[in-house]
Amino acid sequence: MKPISYGKQFISDEDIEQVVQVLKSDFLTQGPKVKEFENDFSDYVDSEYAIAISNGTAALHLCMLALGLKDGDKVITTPLTFAASANCVRYCNAEIDFVDIDAETYLMDLDKLEAKLSKVPIGTYKGIIAVAFAGYPDNMERLRAIADKYKLWLVEDACHAPGGYFVDSKGKVQKVGNGRYADLQVFSFHPVKHIATGEGGMITTNNKNLFTKVSQLRTHGITKDPKLLHENHGGWYYEMQELGYNCRLSDIQAALGVSQLKRAKEGVERRNEIANIYSAAFANENIITPKVNDEYFHAYHLYVIQVEDRKGLYNHLRENNIFSQVLYYPVHLMPYYKELGWNNGDLPVVEAYYGKCLALPMFPTLTNKEQAYIISKVKEFVK
Repeated sequence: MKPISYGKQFISDEDIEQVVQVLKSDFLTQGPKVKEFENDFSDYVDSEYAIAISNGTAALHLCMLALGLKDGDKVITTPLTFAASANCVRYCNAEIDFVDIDAETYLMDLDKLEAKLSKVPIGTYKGIIAVAFAGYPDNMERLRAIADKYKLWLVEDACHAPGGYFVDSKGKVQKVGNGRYADLQVFSFHPVKHIATGEGGMITTNNKNLFTKVSQLRTHGITKDPKLLHENHGGWYYEMQELGYNCRLSDIQAALGVSQLKRAKEGVERRNEIANIYSAAFANENIITPKVNDEYFHAYHLYVIQVEDRKGLYNHLRENNIFSQVLYYPVHLMPYYKELGWNNGDLPVVEAYYGKCLALPMFPTLTNKEQAYIISKVKEFVK
């Protein structure tokens, strides 16, 4: 069997044609394709606004800047995430705090979040960064209620979850990224994600002021909007009104995104088929598989199992050309964050999860034959 990676992009002939058209056009960047991608993505998640960004990490950073995060402020996030979800707070010289995960969903434990917030004065924290880990949507309705109660802003790192949704208390489907509850939501288009643009990201929001703020920060803090200018010398005139960054996405990348987005729904459906096959195959084994509440539609960026001898299984799979991955080493245990005062034992649920977790190959073009081979090798080791 040829090597099977844990994640993998698929580039179709249509994708290539879209990119070639841009390469032959007048605009390789700052052209019309970026706006087309933004509009298409906004339609896909049902948000009012979408802003294309150079990558997901830059998107998180711009969110913090747009929300006014500053030196000494405190923000809460989950330890089960890529480091960028916490690092974006540190970029602003603010402080990050962690709340342990729920043992079944692997998302931030909202009971523990409320317990933490209830023990300190309102104003101690400025905001919450929720993370839709592996593609499991956050309960944004409850998170919004918590945020409002304690006067916090709410950002969702939804890089794993485009195409996912949950059903709210009124029975209405709430798509990940629709901006109904979060102030800002962030997506990534890294090659192992649902939509691949090489590098790239997106911010969605329903807040016009935040949309304007992020759009300006994305491009050096510069604006040409006549309504925002302090002066106006003519059609050429622009102003740098604040210190911003160059976090633009190119038209080349946007063209790939536009094409990839056309089969995004099909891709999520295939990911769920693969997940269901895995779960059925491991039902009677000594393997913990993902548990999903019926009111949630998992986008399955990752399919994570837990086993007692994780390292042994990891090595066994590698020996058989199956390249699984461990996601993630808890952020609070990274050397950088340990230097800020975090220690082993501080967040026991996520630390126990880390000792057993393993992400199996999960991507839409995984064949039935490849999956059957993966399953056979997992069972072979576990038995």
